Amino acid sequence: MLKGYEVRHVFGLPGETTLPWYDTWQGFGGVEHVLTRDERSSAFMADAYAKVAGKPGVCESPSVGSTHIIPGMAESLKGANPVIAFTSDIPLHMESRNMLTGLNQTALFSGITKATFTLTHPDEVPHVIRRAFRIATTGKPGPVHVRVPADILGREAVDPNLAVQGEFVRLPGPRTVADLKAVDRALGILEKAQKPVIVCGQGALASRAWGPLAALAERYGIPVGTTINGKGAFDETHPLSLGVTGARGGTRYSNGRVLEADCIFFIGCSTDSAGTDGWKIPMPGSGQALIHLDIAGEELGNNYPDALPLMGDAKATLEAMLDRGRPFDTGLAASRAQENRSARETFMAGLAPCLSREGTPVHPMRFVGELQKALPENALVVADPGISAVYASAFLKLKGPGRKWICNFAVGALGYGMPAGIGASYAHDGPVVVLTGDGSFGFTAGELETLRRSGRDVKVVLFNNECFGWIRATSRFSGGSGRFATDFSCTDYPAVARGFGVEALRVEESSALAPALEGMFQSRGPVFMELPVMPEDEQVPPVPEWAEAAARLGMDCPY
Repeated sequence: MLKGYEVRHVFGLPGETTLPWYDTWQGFGGVEHVLTRDERSSAFMADAYAKVAGKPGVCESPSVGSTHIIPGMAESLKGANPVIAFTSDIPLHMESRNMLTGLNQTALFSGITKATFTLTHPDEVPHVIRRAFRIATTGKPGPVHVRVPADILGREAVDPNLAVQGEFVRLPGPRTVADLKAVDRALGILEKAQKPVIVCGQGALASRAWGPLAALAERYGIPVGTTINGKGAFDETHPLSLGVTGARGGTRYSNGRVLEADCIFFIGCSTDSAGTDGWKIPMPGSGQALIHLDIAGEELGNNYPDALPLMGDAKATLEAMLDRGRPFDTGLAASRAQENRSARETFMAGLAPCLSREGTPVHPMRFVGELQKALPENALVVADPGISAVYASAFLKLKGPGRKWICNFAVGALGYGMPAGIGASYAHDGPVVVLTGDGSFGFTAGELETLRRSGRDVKVVLFNNECFGWIRATSRFSGGSGRFATDFSCTDYPAVARGFGVEALRVEESSALAPALEGMFQSRGPVFMELPVMPEDEQVPPVPEWAEAAARLGMDCPY
């Protein structure tokens, strides 16, 4: 059934309750098992794979590891990513007898998946798999859990119906168009708006809506921003690009344009706290005209109840808007694009000193500037939360639309980046750059062995500030001490990477960055680079709330 649903890779690791599956798998062929060192990593790998491949990622774990995949399932659910998670288990009739590794998996997964199933007969497999893929890929995408007791794994199916529903192999499932009367109302609002903006979330990427999105933006001359999870939905070198908006990756320029807009069109966006800076960009009840297009009815106007709801697939509905829209003043559209480009370039010119800053340790802005020059066009960037993501999301401008950026700001667990980079590499034809921090690295250092063994073309850049810097800064800027329970001892991270057999280097001086990055991309295969940096409470990253605190304290902040 997995082969029929075009599954080519499954991420996970074996356990006693899964051995019957592995015994058959060994001689099956066509579905590669990717051995991970931690079940948590396998779930993150499947999540990132799903984002890039546009189809469900699959992970598996034994019963004792079922609790370890919870962070990944929670991220996939809140981030609306299709993942199928298999967990084996003890025979169900042994659960009340306290057999080792057994637990109530149904209760465990019911709150962090779209659905959870328990197989009770081998002939159920095809039906459950079909249902799992349907649920994962339709409506608001998300993870599905399938629990397989070991005694069921060890039995034979007698007469299974192996039919596959091809409509649910990939994302999105069957596309739906929003109500056409509502579409016409939305078009009327856009046509009358004097200062409209579009804000795209990850739903625009999942729908692969970037073609009609660009066409609609160009027709009306509407500047387009994205949330940090939606980065890539719009070409960030386009004259109409605002870049990322909100609390994570937003800048004074991009957020300012949203605040001054008279019309905001949300597309595939959950209007969460990260994308709106805690619902301040924009403020509810601001008087701005709001339109909200989303596949999920529960998200429409969820935080902005005055928004005109358009319930439908992003790409299909935008195509309908293009078909039904009236001709628009091409001169006005062109002037809006030129005005946005000029204002954006003026803003970036003011940040030029940061992008070219010399000295030791390296300023993250300087790193982003050098990465911009060295990054191959076919590269994919994966970022962990914190300093790893915030500078690059704001200032690394990705050319062309599409899935070129991955982060996990739906829930935001640390330790996502490296396993996500490995998982994504199985669906991406090109180098993958992982931006991680020493805090996140501590969660997943063991996956360096997975990286070395698999030989994937993944380049890991570790920002080392010797602490949980984001928490330390949050504490300081909210009036706390800023240091309680956050600081680490000194660690030789390149030595750790070399111990796993991965080529490694440390860059301490800004002048060494360009040649180091150039060398990193010269050959295929894993490379590890450590970049010592200052902690966030001493070198303030572009975060709206922190920018205000930095100004009060007389500190520099490139927001």
